[in-house]
Amino acid sequence: MSRGGNPHTLYTRWLEELWNGDLDRVGRVAEDLVTRDFLGHWPGRPALVRGAHALAETVREGRRPFEGLRFHAEVGPIVEGQLICARWRAHGTYAGDPALPGVRAEPGTVVEFHGHDILRHSGGRLAEYWVISETEQLMAQLGAGGQGR
Repeated sequence: MSRGGNPHTLYTRWLEELWNGDLDRVGRVAEDLVTRDFLGHWPGRPALVRGAHALAETVREGRRPFEGLRFHAEVGPIVEGQLICARWRAHGTYAGDPALPGVRAEPGTVVEFHGHDILRHSGGRLAEYWVISETEQLMAQLGAGGQGR
């Protein structure tokens, strides 16, 4: 059963429970947090991320190559109608396993990068997501010279 809630609470849960939470619980959190027809838009991904299961797998895929990866809101969330917007900062350590394509950095390399989230909420859940992530900055820190994921 969804704890849903107001947009500020939804965004706090988005960061703390989904992106910073226990990877073993990400699937259950996603099911509780997003609508059945959730759509996620990631730059460089040829297909939309559809539904809680695909969202959870995308989160796992993004976090697995790092240890201690944490996301913190720097600005926001700012709420306007059905939209929630925020700027975030992420920091952690490259684990090297699984290796990211084109990365030459050694495991243990500390990384920090930023991004922006725009989410649409509906009925106490998150229905759609757009992210702008400074992937080039991250990949440069990992010695990949601006290649995207």
